[in-house]
Amino acid sequence: MKKKTRKLSVIALLLSTAVFTACSAPVSTNATSSKGSFNGKEIEAFADPIFAQKMKEYNVNGSNFVVVKDGKVLVNKGYGYADKEKKTLVDKNTVFQIASVSKTFTALAALQLVEQGKMDLDHDINAYLGGMKVPNETETPLTLRNMLSYTTGFDYPDKANFVAPEYVDQDIPMKKFMTEHMPTVVRTPGEAYTYDNFAFLLAGYAVENVSGTPFYKYMENHVFKPLGMNSTSARFTPELLARMATHYGPDGKPHPTFGHAPTDGPQGSILSTGEDMAKYLTLFQQQGSVNGKQIISKETTKMMQTYSVFANESLPMTTVGGFEGYRNDLMNGYHVVLKGGNMPGHQSLIVLLPEENTAFYMSYNNDTMMSLDIYEALMDHYFPEKKAPEAPTYLPLPASEATKYTGTYLNTRFYFLKSNFTYADGNLIMETGTSGTHTLRMINPLLFEDELGNKLAFKKDHKDQIEYFYYTKPNSPDFVSDARKVHTKPAFADVSEESPYKSYIDNLYSLDVISAKSGNNFEPQGTMTQGEFMDALILAHGWYGFPHLIEGNKELTKKSIPGFDRNAVITRQVAAVMIQNLKQAKQASKITLKDDTDSWATDSIIALVSQGIVDPDTKVNDDGSVDFRSKKPLLRQEASALLDLAFGYYTLPIKH
Repeated sequence: MKKKTRKLSVIALLLSTAVFTACSAPVSTNATSSKGSFNGKEIEAFADPIFAQKMKEYNVNGSNFVVVKDGKVLVNKGYGYADKEKKTLVDKNTVFQIASVSKTFTALAALQLVEQGKMDLDHDINAYLGGMKVPNETETPLTLRNMLSYTTGFDYPDKANFVAPEYVDQDIPMKKFMTEHMPTVVRTPGEAYTYDNFAFLLAGYAVENVSGTPFYKYMENHVFKPLGMNSTSARFTPELLARMATHYGPDGKPHPTFGHAPTDGPQGSILSTGEDMAKYLTLFQQQGSVNGKQIISKETTKMMQTYSVFANESLPMTTVGGFEGYRNDLMNGYHVVLKGGNMPGHQSLIVLLPEENTAFYMSYNNDTMMSLDIYEALMDHYFPEKKAPEAPTYLPLPASEATKYTGTYLNTRFYFLKSNFTYADGNLIMETGTSGTHTLRMINPLLFEDELGNKLAFKKDHKDQIEYFYYTKPNSPDFVSDARKVHTKPAFADVSEESPYKSYIDNLYSLDVISAKSGNNFEPQGTMTQGEFMDALILAHGWYGFPHLIEGNKELTKKSIPGFDRNAVITRQVAAVMIQNLKQAKQASKITLKDDTDSWATDSIIALVSQGIVDPDTKVNDDGSVDFRSKKPLLRQEASALLDLAFGYYTLPIKH
């Protein structure tokens, strides 16, 4: 039996809130050496103790569970409480937010219009947006196929993904919202995989515009009602809210329901029940037909479950249907497509095995990673590994060949994830800020394996150059998207080779955190405004595409800095407080400030200095005293050093 361990929340990474959730221990599986009998009673006898164990382990109050095979519902039941305080039990009619599982429904709706000839998978998407234009810096049009398979090339794929309690009672239209938050295509569409919320929001808007019907109405009339999904909606209704499971945090405490902005969220706003989701699973097992109604064609049904994007031929990634192939190690050699969904307080997972005509579904009312443990147990019991994989044969990697792989790479969704590749003793050495250092041996010129057996696939761009990689290490967030090579930029004319600030400036410039001030000049001795520094800070931190985090930091900054003014020249103490608002560094040694510093900035400066986050011109004496020059204007070169050092556990030196 292969070793399986996991400590990082997977689905939460992939979905709307992009939150990291840790598990305290390796997965405990209930694997057997042969398939379990596949009937309702046996499945319940196996699943009941698994759910009891895992719900206790993950502090889950209530969950539903559905199994469908050959178009027949074998299990559809609830476990625990929809509302623990009121002792309301979960059953097949309990409503859950299925979050990003919604993406597969949006893909289905778009593909219906493709079947009708109203849209084309490979036509420029701008033709279906009613005059709205998607900025595109490449020479390749963005298509619906790219959007439904997570290969758009957007710079900030989560830019318009707002979730908050206040959105539950609001009606926010898609068009205005999207116009104000439109990302830009910066990578050749179709080239790289990036988990992409905006792609499905845009696809839903195309459905709305082409059909001439509001998205939620289109879904109701052409998807939900024909499927008999009478307790499913793309937006809140009083009746569904009344049956919705209470939302709980991992600590077991209830919290408010979160809504979407815009209100119709094709990327994640659908509500449903176990009863209705069973009908959706049946659709895939009956070749697009339910109760004699052909919802989508046989060909489209197959396409939605067929991988079209691969990191490597052995590493499937996505389908033109919103389904994915993450956690390939849990598939046991079977063809599996799945989709997870996460909203604060609700989690969902749908698993399809097309060749076995079998599907699983579950939702539960907290946002831990219980779903993957149960998925793993179900696979190992009913679909155990057919045979142990053959040990790979490794090829030698000459130093002359290694140069095409070496360098620094930046994750295309989470910009705080940076990895650096060097060469030593015939192998690639991968250093990351999240999962440490790994030795990679070459299986073939595009596929490598680390010391634990995790695969890393390099990918070429449209110029036939190594430009991306995809890593499958389970406890690493890198696998949620491809990472792209960072290319050095021409040096600034006014930053000398001898400057102690040059490496910091070069790093941030190559990562597009900072730019020239005029022409090819950086103006290292120039000043910055508070607004300019905040923008650079958020880029350096890597969360620029997540608006709820940006807005939260802005509000915190306003509260912690008296008289905050985006247009005012920033001082060193204001910059320190802004960094600490995101960094949350802990004081590591005794530091005494010798200069005049305002009380509201003292703790932040001391915390940063004690962690070594100081610019080259600031010297810390042996007794821990330091003149931070707190009230002096922050120079642009100093800003570069502080930002690079503050997030240095993500930032690695860029190899020239």
